[in-house]
Amino acid sequence: MASWNSIPLEITYETFGWIAFFSWSVSFYPQVILNFRRKSVVGLNFDFVVLNLTKHSSYLIYNASLYFSSDIQHQYFEKYGYGEMIPVAANDVAFSIHAVLLTAITLFQIVIYDRGNQKISKISIATVCVVWLVAAVCFLIALPSHSWLWLISIFNSIQVFMTVIKYIPQVIMNFMRKSTNGFSIGNILLDFLGGLTSYAQMAVQSVDQNSWVNFYGNIGKTLLSLVSVFFDLVFMTQHYILYPEKKAVPPKLNKEGTEPLIRSSEEPAAPENV
Repeated sequence: MASWNSIPLEITYETFGWIAFFSWSVSFYPQVILNFRRKSVVGLNFDFVVLNLTKHSSYLIYNASLYFSSDIQHQYFEKYGYGEMIPVAANDVAFSIHAVLLTAITLFQIVIYDRGNQKISKISIATVCVVWLVAAVCFLIALPSHSWLWLISIFNSIQVFMTVIKYIPQVIMNFMRKSTNGFSIGNILLDFLGGLTSYAQMAVQSVDQNSWVNFYGNIGKTLLSLVSVFFDLVFMTQHYILYPEKKAVPPKLNKEGTEPLIRSSEEPAAPENV
């Protein structure tokens, strides 16, 4: 395993990594606090949260496995060379653990707080089920030959796929409502900072090692940063330029006071106006 050639670059690498960790970790709290204060999750797209939980769970499996497993590290070095460094840092593992916990808390808030007429779509439920079914099949394929690096690369690919699609429901919902009310922009600003510093961390490691292997050796982390920054820019455009400071009107509730969390197949989709 390679070592650092420059102490200042190593310090810079660690600094960027922990800035990314704190930015991405703290980014979960504005939405959780907003939900708690309003006792409502109206305006937060539920599909975004459901897909996000699978995304972060997959990323945790990848990060923790590559960081802690000597067998997987050995397979990584055999593939990319023993002169390379492991592309997962301690801050990556810490972030993944924290992200799974906070996303689960947000999902719990969806269950207990006022949801208005919003629901989790059948498409999101089906997507999550298919993703985990694929992961289970891949585990059975990898088990006989102990192809653990290949297996966790599947989980890394899953988290990239989920990162791409998880933002889309919220973007569409903001567009349809012509408002970002109920969706915390603080989450986006911190996520944007985390994406930039995570990418910068990988660039610093590449400069020190005079190698770009860590970018494609951990393509999931690379794409995570780039995709996050792209959608953060979309959300900031929606919040500050397209739909600034627009007040939302609370939705009408059904007779019981709230709609079922998951839409039945016979029931037509209700418009998600706020």
